[in-house]
Amino acid sequence: MGPVSEEKPICSAKGCRADAVWVLAWNNPKLHAPERRKTWLACEEHREHLSRFLGVRGFLKDVVPLADWESAPS
Repeated sequence: MGPVSEEKPICSAKGCRADAVWVLAWNNPKLHAPERRKTWLACEEHREHLSRFLGVRGFLKDVVPLADWESAPS
């Protein structure tokens, strides 16, 4: 896991500047090793939309509250 690098993390949804409260961990199995996790951040409003986007493609691996992600051991 590990810390998110932005000082004030914001939502990854296009045009959204809201504070992020969720981490969507994902990978593209055609490009990434199975253990690799890329992350998108989501506000409360966009969590479901971004999760569906990744889920339909089979990319979504986990959805975790940002606070839990940042406090998890690396």
